[in-house]
Order: sequence, then structure tokens, then C-alpha cells
Amino acid sequence: MKRNVLHSPRLSELKRKRRNVFLIKVLFFVIGFSLIITGLAYLSRLEKLNITGIEVVGNKIVDGETIGATAESELSGSYLWLFPKTNFLFYPKNKIINNLYDKFKTLKDISLSVKNQKILQIAVFERIALYTWCGIMPPEKSNSDQKCYFLDEAGFIFDEAPYFSGEVYFKFYGKVFQNYTDIFSQLILLKENLENMGLKPIALYVAEDGNAKIFLSRGNDSHPEILFKSSDDVEKIAENLETALTTDPLQAELKKKFSSLVYIDLRFGNKVYYKFK
Repeated sequence: MKRNVLHSPRLSELKRKRRNVFLIKVLFFVIGFSLIITGLAYLSRLEKLNITGIEVVGNKIVDGETIGATAESELSGSYLWLFPKTNFLFYPKNKIINNLYDKFKTLKDISLSVKNQKILQIAVFERIALYTWCGIMPPEKSNSDQKCYFLDEAGFIFDEAPYFSGEVYFKFYGKVFQNYTDIFSQLILLKENLENMGLKPIALYVAEDGNAKIFLSRGNDSHPEILFKSSDDVEKIAENLETALTTDPLQAELKKKFSSLVYIDLRFGNKVYYKFK
């Protein structure tokens, strides 16, 4: 008897109706969802909602057309073949910025904004080349074919530098500058302290063991060296050097024979050693 009730025509008909109602609901949902997506896709393509031009501001070194073309390549196509990437509400902002950073190392800051819902404005701030990094070998072992790269104020290596004759840019040497920019500001401070003392530093080399040397200019191919440890306090190094330079016998000897100075060694605390040819 129980089996007959479970398979009765009335119960089967009830199940069929419920299934049909469910299928109708699913069909209406699919149709409704499709209509909503189609409507949104249509609205997203309205001209007033889409970027029609690109404007680049703030660039002085990098070509604006090249920046614009890079951004434009990211705006081509659509999401899910329905929603154009040019729509100002959901254009690929982060992807454009990341792509520009990857392609143009000269760019330090990038910001995007859409003007009047039509023009994508790319505002850039470029790195300023203040120094150069010329490889891992010290100056006396480098050659004329050595490539140099620009560094900004934070020690970031960002672009290959053309060949410069003479002492146009202060040069850094050593593998350390590829990985450890945390000491860069201290080295620049030491360089500036030397300049305040009337010296003319032109290059700096830091070895992997931390020993460092600053090369001074004196108008010929021979460059005196200031030896120090990059791990030491730069203010103390500068203080010891200034004391030595303003105290005899080094003060008197420098006035007479600076052209023959080989090095001043500041690696041993308050003791300062020096050598003339």
C-alpha cells in the first residue's frame, strides 16, 4: 500500500508541476539576468561614459606619445567581451600604472585621472639624475667601455647614462649599490661634508667587505683617496678628517704637496694615517 501511494498518478503529477515551476523560474532568471547584462553592456558603451583621448603631463625626458601609447594598449578590448575597458568607471587603472612603472624606470610617481569623463590624464613625476653608478669594479680597475647608470637622490638605479667626458656626475662603484640603498644617504652626507671642507670628491667605491674609498679631484689623472669603513658613523669620520686637515703636520704638508697626496686613511678610529709620494 505504501509503495502505491509513493507512485500514485496524483503524486507524480504534483512532482511534474513543481519541476515545471522550478524550470520556469530558472528560465525567467536567466532571461532577466541576460537582459540586465545586455542593458549594462549597452550603457557601458555610451560615448559619454568612455575615454576618448589621453593626455600626458609632467614629462620632460620620457616621450609623452610613448607613455600614451602604452596606456592606450591597456584600454583596448573588453571585459568578458561585453564591457569596454575604456569606460571611465572601470578602466584598468592599476594595470596601466604598473605597466608604466615596468616600462619606464625614469618615472618616479604616476597618477591617473579622468577629466570630464572623456580624457584620461596621466600625470608623471620623473626621477632626476644626480649621480651615476658605473659597475662593481673600483675606478682604477674600470675601463673606458664601462657602462654607467643614472641614480636619483635615493640611490635608485633607473636608466643607462650616456658617455660623459670629465667629471660631470659623481660616480659610485661597487656591488653594494645594487642591493643596499639604506647606506646611500649616509654616503651622500659624507660627500657633502668633504665638499664643505674645500675638497672635491668625484667618485666613491664600496667593497663587499665594507671598506670604502672616496676619490678626490686635483686636475690630473691621479686621484687621492679618502679611506674609511662604510659601517662607521659618517659624522665621526667627517669630524676626524676635518681635525686632521686643520692640524699640523698634515695641514702644512697639504699646502706644500697636495699634488703628491696618495691617501688619507680614516679606518682606525681617531687615528688618521696619510701618505704622500
